[in-house]
Amino acid sequence: MAATRRPVRLSRWSMCLAWSSSGSPPKPAASRCPSNSFFAMTSLVRLFALLVATATLASAANWRVTVPAAEVDRAAVVVSFPMPAAASRNAIVNGRAGTFSVQVDDGGTARFVLPHIKAGESPVLTLRPVDFYSTDVASVAADGRVKLTVRGKPVLDYWTREEPLPNDRVDKKFLRSGHIHPVHSPAGTVITGSYPADHLHHHGIWAPWTKTQFQGRAPDFWNMGQLTGKVEFAELVRIWSGPVHGGWVAMQRQIDLSAPSPVTALNETWEVTVYEVTATVTPMRVFDLVITQTCATPDPLILPEYRYGGLGFRGHDGWNGKDNATFLTSEGETDRVKGNTSRARWVHIGGRSDGALAGVGILGHPENFRAPEPLRLHPTEPFVCFAPSQLGEFRIEPGKPHVMRYRFVVTDGPADGALLEACWQAYAKPAVATLSAE
Repeated sequence: MAATRRPVRLSRWSMCLAWSSSGSPPKPAASRCPSNSFFAMTSLVRLFALLVATATLASAANWRVTVPAAEVDRAAVVVSFPMPAAASRNAIVNGRAGTFSVQVDDGGTARFVLPHIKAGESPVLTLRPVDFYSTDVASVAADGRVKLTVRGKPVLDYWTREEPLPNDRVDKKFLRSGHIHPVHSPAGTVITGSYPADHLHHHGIWAPWTKTQFQGRAPDFWNMGQLTGKVEFAELVRIWSGPVHGGWVAMQRQIDLSAPSPVTALNETWEVTVYEVTATVTPMRVFDLVITQTCATPDPLILPEYRYGGLGFRGHDGWNGKDNATFLTSEGETDRVKGNTSRARWVHIGGRSDGALAGVGILGHPENFRAPEPLRLHPTEPFVCFAPSQLGEFRIEPGKPHVMRYRFVVTDGPADGALLEACWQAYAKPAVATLSAE
């Protein structure tokens, strides 16, 4: 329903302001705004028109939202725009593309997700108020985890306490927190593995550094069994749910255990945002991970050239073995041996768990350090790592945050290269819509 318009009254003070804006010198109050002045009337008409236009815009119930075109197909397009102050925070957009929920953050930025935009298309939708607010994407902290669901179905868990060991025979030195596991496909298939027997330090989605130099020592934050370094959850900063997205921000630490007493080398934040993507031909789960690492001391963390370290993904145990996992890179490579050390915008890994075929495309952001980043594809295990250290030594310096950004696209069935490329295009070049009053 359109907001009720209030009558606009022009006070004597408003009239005098109109007169003053014409550039005429001030006059005594009794004669400052003579009614017989053509110029005063012109200014008055202009002011009145401006006030009416402003009142109309402020009371408008609907706005036109135009999504800019691109030269390529895009999928899972997260569209943002500044929500007008006068607009309802409970809103939808609808048009020929369909009807989609809108979510507004604390800064006033609104977002919705379009399933697909063809090359050259510029969708136009109408922003409309609604009298309800849903939490289709729910983020709940409980039992030492943050659990994300979409319409009640599990998407992923993030461990805020140490994930229990698989059995009593595993040494407690492998206990770990601050990672994502399990991750579920739209059909509910678990696609990640944790504490696999061949690599007990692998945990779903995690991001420690391996070969390092810090304060003259060489802590290894990846291979925890060596007891020279580890990663741990520190604090849950923020958590949210909504009709379009939900997620959390957490703080973690990469701790040097090789020092006389443990010392934190890096502080890092993990921001995870899970989106609901509707009306797609291929059902998908889409979530973003942004990792920001900062030095915890005045000393840098030096990362010599090495074959792996950084963002890692471990697939389900059913994918283990050289013939049980499939790979596809943005460059069309399906051979995991040939794909190893290659650079790619995205990589897909998949396989069967409990008989069901599913997988995930991991999309690297073009602003990542050394993008497109080199890949570590294991020859026999269901393991993928984006490893910028393959291209030579670099440093994380005090006062210079190191940021890593990735989008995950989880689907059932085999890899779809065209779909993943369209998802990467939407991720790499975010869609910012323009707004106009209807």
